[in-house]
Amino acid sequence: MIPAWAQRREELLSDCLVSPDVFTQMVERLGEFVVPYRQALETAADPHAIHLYLQGLLSHVARKNAEAIAAFVEVERQVIQDLIGTAPWDHRPLITVLVGEVVEQLGEPDGIIAFDPSSFPKRGTHSVGVKRQWCGHRGKVDNCQVGVFMGYVSRREHALLDFRLSLPQDWARDKPRLEACHVPPEVQYHTRHEQCLELLDQWRAHVPHGWVTGDDELGRHTGFRGELRKRGERYVLGVPCTTTMRDLEVALPAYSGRGRRPKAPGQSVTQWRQSLPPHAWRRLTVRDGEKGPVEIEMVTRRVQTRLERKRLGPEEWLVVTRRPLADDHRTLESKASPDATDQDTQHRYHYYLTPTGESEAELARVIKAGACIEASFKRGKGEVGMDEYQVRTWQGWHHHMALSLIAVWFLIGETHRGQQWTPALTLPQVRYGLSLLLLEVCCTPGIDSICRQVQRQLLRNESARFYHHRTRKCLPPRKLHRERQ
Repeated sequence: MIPAWAQRREELLSDCLVSPDVFTQMVERLGEFVVPYRQALETAADPHAIHLYLQGLLSHVARKNAEAIAAFVEVERQVIQDLIGTAPWDHRPLITVLVGEVVEQLGEPDGIIAFDPSSFPKRGTHSVGVKRQWCGHRGKVDNCQVGVFMGYVSRREHALLDFRLSLPQDWARDKPRLEACHVPPEVQYHTRHEQCLELLDQWRAHVPHGWVTGDDELGRHTGFRGELRKRGERYVLGVPCTTTMRDLEVALPAYSGRGRRPKAPGQSVTQWRQSLPPHAWRRLTVRDGEKGPVEIEMVTRRVQTRLERKRLGPEEWLVVTRRPLADDHRTLESKASPDATDQDTQHRYHYYLTPTGESEAELARVIKAGACIEASFKRGKGEVGMDEYQVRTWQGWHHHMALSLIAVWFLIGETHRGQQWTPALTLPQVRYGLSLLLLEVCCTPGIDSICRQVQRQLLRNESARFYHHRTRKCLPPRKLHRERQ
C-alpha cells in the first residue's frame, strides 16, 4: 500500500508537467489581446508603439524603462519616450476596457473593492508629486511618489483596476513645478480619501461588489467611513492601535438615580484588547497557502468610536485579528503607518471597523483581500516593471501605470489558460516563458543584431559626451581612428 504522503507528493509533481499548449501561440494571443486597447486609443498615440511597449514590459530586460524597451524591440529611443512621456493621449479609455474585461472574467455579487496606496521611491525633486513622505515600500519617511490604487478581489483572482497619483498639497500650490511636469490645469489637490471616493463613485455601478476595504490610512478618518455609510457600502477598514472606543457589550455601572446614566468608559483598542481573556479568541482558517493553511485568530465586539469634537459616532463592530510573530515573513499585509499595528511577545495585532455584524468567516475573507492587493503590487513591480519607470511628467506616470496594469492582466489570463494543462503553473513562470518567446521574436541573433545594439550604446555615450563638452563651451575631440589590420 502506498503511503498517503507519497501518493500526494506524486500527485503534486504530476501537476508540474508542462504541456506545449501552454506557450504555443502566446505571442500571437498577445497581439489579439492588444486589439481592444489599440481601438480605444485616440489619434495622438501610435497604436503599434503601445504593442511594442507591452512587449518590453513582458520581456526579460532588467530595467523596464523607455531606453531599455526601445533597445529590446529595436526602435528609436525617441519613439518610446514620446509615447510614454510627452504624447497627449488619454489613458482613461484603456482603463475602461480593462475594467470591463476584469468584471466580465472575475465579477461576483460579493466581490471586494480594495483601496491601497503604493509608494515608489524616487531621487531628486523634479518628478511629479515626489516629496519626503511615508514610504510603505521602505517602511519609513523617504523621498517617493505615492499612487492610490483601486483593486478587485474575487474568490478566483485579484487585479488592479484604476489609480490616482497622490499630488501633495505643496505641489498643488507651486504653479511653476506643475507646468514643468505638464500637470493639467484642472487638476486640484485632493486627499487620498477623496481620491478613493472618486474612484468608487466612478466604478461602483460597473463593478459588482459587496464590500469595500482598505488599510488604516483610510479607516482612521471617520469622515471617510461616514461617506461609505451614506453610499450604502459595507466596509472593513483598518484603524490604528490608538483608536478610542467604547465597548457597548460591557456591563454598565449601576445607576445611582441622580444625574446622567453611566456610559461605558472610553479606552484605546489596544487597552481593550489587553483585557481580553484567552478564551475570547477564535481561530479561523482563511485559505490554503503555499507553506500551509493561512490561519488567523479573531475577536469581534460592538463598539462606538469618537468623532471630531469629542462626539460619539454610530455603532460599529470592532474586529481584532492576531497572528504569531513568526508568521510575519509569510504575510503580505500592508502597514500604512507606524501605528497601524501593535504587538506583544508572541503576536501581532491588527484592528478593523465594520458597520455590520457579519460572520467571522466572511470578515476574515474581506480582511485578507488587503493581502491580495499587496500581491497584485508584487506582481506589477516584480514582473512588468511597474516601479521601474523613468518619467517626470504627469502624463508619463499615468501612461506607464495604465500599461503596467494591462500587462499584468494579460499574464493573469494566460496563467488561467495554462493551468488547464499544468495546474501548478504560476504567473512568474508564464512571464518567464513569454519573455523567451519575445526574445526570439524581437531579437534576431547574429552579427547585424550585435552591431545594432552596440551602435545604440555608442550613440548614447557620444551624445552625452557632446552635451557635457558643450556645457563647458568646448568642442569634444573625435576618437582616434586606428589603422585596420
